[in-house]
Amino acid sequence: MNKVFIVGRLTRDPEHRTTPNGISVTTFSVAVTRRMNREESDFLNVVTWRGLADNCGKYLVKGQQVAVCGELRTRSYDAKDGTKRYVTEIQADDVEFLAKPGAGGSGGGGGRDAYAPHAPAESESNMFASEMNDVLVDDEELPF
Repeated sequence: MNKVFIVGRLTRDPEHRTTPNGISVTTFSVAVTRRMNREESDFLNVVTWRGLADNCGKYLVKGQQVAVCGELRTRSYDAKDGTKRYVTEIQADDVEFLAKPGAGGSGGGGGRDAYAPHAPAESESNMFASEMNDVLVDDEELPF
């Protein structure tokens, strides 16, 4: 069985293009923090096709958190210097759009405007104030 599940953040904006046959393809790279050593990350290339590629190219941005499900694939090609090169990447079957850069929670569908900041109601902003005073996030723990 060849199944890969990763959760991480985009290291760059996606690259969207169309093949000569008219098929959409989008590629992007995801930084995934290792479980045992939080100071190390892996950078994995992801490829999406057709409708999924259109959505990823339209809505994903650098720094956004995503969950990717797919298969690990290795392909080869001949470089301009005549050497054979190998590339390992994830062929995504599903990409879940999670938190945008700077957003604390997870997001669902929606476009770029769906993540526009809004002013919380008074009760919403104070609801968890006492619990949040104890939460500290160190920027050094982030993989990027």
